[in-house]
Amino acid sequence: MQKLSQFLFTQDHATERETVKTEIKNERPTLEHTLDQFQNCFDLVQRTYPECQIHIVYLTFLAGADQIMREIILPFSDAGEEEAAKILKRSQYTLVTDSKECIKGILGGKAAIFFQEQTYLVDISEPVGRTISQSETESVISGPHDGFVENISQNIGVLRKKIKSSHLKIIRFEVGEIAKTEVVLAYIDRIANQGLVDELARRIENIEFDAITDSNMLVQLIEENPNSIFPQFMTTERPDSIISKLIGGRIIGFVDGSPAAFCCPNNFFDFFSSADDYYQRWLLGSALRVLRFIGFLITIGFTGFYVSVTTFHYEMIPHTMLLNLTESRAKVPFPPLLEALLMETTSELLREAGARLPTKIGQTIGIVGGIVIGQAAVQAGFTSNILIIAVATSAIASFVIPSYIMSASIRLIRFGLIILAGVLGNLGLIMGIGLVIIHLAGIRNLGTSYLTPLAPMNFSDLLDTFIRGPFWGLRKRPSIVKTENQSTNKMRK
Repeated sequence: MQKLSQFLFTQDHATERETVKTEIKNERPTLEHTLDQFQNCFDLVQRTYPECQIHIVYLTFLAGADQIMREIILPFSDAGEEEAAKILKRSQYTLVTDSKECIKGILGGKAAIFFQEQTYLVDISEPVGRTISQSETESVISGPHDGFVENISQNIGVLRKKIKSSHLKIIRFEVGEIAKTEVVLAYIDRIANQGLVDELARRIENIEFDAITDSNMLVQLIEENPNSIFPQFMTTERPDSIISKLIGGRIIGFVDGSPAAFCCPNNFFDFFSSADDYYQRWLLGSALRVLRFIGFLITIGFTGFYVSVTTFHYEMIPHTMLLNLTESRAKVPFPPLLEALLMETTSELLREAGARLPTKIGQTIGIVGGIVIGQAAVQAGFTSNILIIAVATSAIASFVIPSYIMSASIRLIRFGLIILAGVLGNLGLIMGIGLVIIHLAGIRNLGTSYLTPLAPMNFSDLLDTFIRGPFWGLRKRPSIVKTENQSTNKMRK
């Protein structure tokens, strides 16, 4: 009885809410209601033309002077009522019957025109923001140097310019309960998997968050493993990288106000590839990619291995190095574990300080931190020479990973491995690496394994995973995109 009562009560409220929602949606836009919605907005402009009985409302900082002159001032300045009615029949003036749509249009840079109990919208917005320029976070030696910007319209324009195909589809969303940020998904029809497109669209539509200001913020709300330390959606500011992902069958997206585009699905190894790999001879591109994986191993384990060896496994150190190591550590008052954690923390402080300061001052911080403080710390007996070398090598190796977010994740894991190595030695180091692999194996990205093509194994994908194979050998799209159109290269060698 109680459940039945609760059901009926809930149903009544749901019906009531739907009725109210329908009523609000069907409310006719009026000048009074519009001015009431924008109370205390000093940037709201209201123009009146008594000769033709027209009232115009728009937000001045979203409008362009040329657009106002062309769409409002010139047509209506000397027009009478009959002439105004004829003007409003032109295609650029859109009739609106919903007050919410009217408010939304004004917030989007349009002017609302109130004429004889009817309301029209006309676009007078002016694009704001910087022009297309080189990405400051992802530089390359060869290849295009243009980068995305914060304006989503410009980014879509760049995409359309580089992919001249009607199969390039773009879906628009509005995300954010308050900010109403524009989000778009782009994919190539008949190449991308439609099921993955629908699933990603569903996740974006289900977002209930006040405001989304960046792509890196959005992807955290649609990932399958939001508590994982590893990023699952790749973000980049480079148009050439995004275009190669689109051609490969992936889905990409933009968030208005963010210069970074995101793409999916991705596996763990995608974060180690760079656009540079494809602009060089395949042997050189392969060597660079292998170098990045070596850098990954050094970053994640070198300092931990130093702590393990100097704490538990002196027998692993060559005799010729053992004397120098003993002399170097003789004055250090801390155990290797504490010494390593202190130096790694100092290294991260210097890195963070350098990133937050202007470029010229950031370089000075690097010189002061890397040379002056390091040398002084060794002379004062605060740390050993060999640990300085280990920490510096690990830091340099982390820079070769193209994705900043992946690099930051790996650096954080390094601290855990150092602690395990300091407590359990090599056993702890192996246990830590094993836990990381188990965690990676459990991550899913749009229903696909994060360790593809290793688990599950796919031999054809390996040619463009650990190495960058020759173009004549790259004949199929990666298996992770689950496309039916697998062929990407029909050339014969």
